[in-house]
Amino acid sequence: MPTYDLYANDPGDPHWQVPASGAARFSWEYDEGRDRLLALYQKGKDKQWDGQKRIDWDLEVDPYDPLGTPEEAMTLYGTRHWDRMTERDKGELRQHFASWQFSQFLHGEQGAMICAARIVESVPDLDAKFYSATQTMDEARHAEIYGRFLHEKIQLVYPINDNLQSLLGDTLRDSRWDMPYLGMQVLIEGLALAAFGMIRDTTDKPLPKQILAYVMQDEARHVAFGRMALRDYYKQLTDAELREREEFVIEGCYLMRDRLRGVEVLENFGIPRAEAEELSERSEFLQLFRRLLFSRIVPCVKDIGLWGKRLQQAYVDMGVFEMGDSNLDLLMAQDEEIAEKLDAERFAAEEQERVAEVEEAIKEGQNVAG
Repeated sequence: MPTYDLYANDPGDPHWQVPASGAARFSWEYDEGRDRLLALYQKGKDKQWDGQKRIDWDLEVDPYDPLGTPEEAMTLYGTRHWDRMTERDKGELRQHFASWQFSQFLHGEQGAMICAARIVESVPDLDAKFYSATQTMDEARHAEIYGRFLHEKIQLVYPINDNLQSLLGDTLRDSRWDMPYLGMQVLIEGLALAAFGMIRDTTDKPLPKQILAYVMQDEARHVAFGRMALRDYYKQLTDAELREREEFVIEGCYLMRDRLRGVEVLENFGIPRAEAEELSERSEFLQLFRRLLFSRIVPCVKDIGLWGKRLQQAYVDMGVFEMGDSNLDLLMAQDEEIAEKLDAERFAAEEQERVAEVEEAIKEGQNVAG
């Protein structure tokens, strides 16, 4: 079924064209490169996987409860609107919120694919071009997987959120070669990782848990790549150039924070926009969710050398300043371990099933022979 037939709202023109600027850069140095980045490139090659095979698509998903979301986590819980809803209404609300979340993941992954391709084109160093080429493939795989999950399992898609689209547009229109790193690798990918992790760690549904765990294993490498490249480059910039990038981060963080309300969903259930925004702001779960979503961004921004007073004050105002001391390397290592553990558990269970089948076949053969 065409995606357009599944959209909850009209997404408008089927193509979004962003005017590009900036130079395509070639490098004639093919033999030298940074050891850490070349090691990450090798890991990127070694860790390629097929989303059609690694994920168990035969697992069933209830489209009206795809993530096992508890009532208390729903924005409308405890309101007059919730009290009037039937069980069917509540199921449809869960479907719409899950669709909205995974649709933003899908659109963000397409944006990440385009940004990674832009980095291949514009970054001056060949080692970074090599790694970005592997990331472009990763992001294509992620978009493929999220698209399939939405089409086959949730059967509903939401258009890209205005704030996400705005940040993507600003990132892609900027002619400076480091901006796709900063806008995508640090801001959008960092925020996506935190959102993926919260759902991965709270859902009791095996298929979305698999998808998110495996995607996060890739994303951990992508954020590491952005940190390496920008940390080296930003040491060379003037104070004025650093302030320009800090302003971009501040604006982007406010956009991403405001993106996370799901107001579009509530409007589709007949709630006026102003009331939907108020209900979202009052939701204790969403307030916690929005704070935790910056757990990957703040320490990364600090690590790459963007930590001026105005940026620090913005994080104080958002209530996330203390996250700058989080151990980002530990978080990324945990993402890797969770995916590997999930693989081990799945394949061990499959091996036990195969052994049981063989033993049963042997037993049946002995009975026939007897």
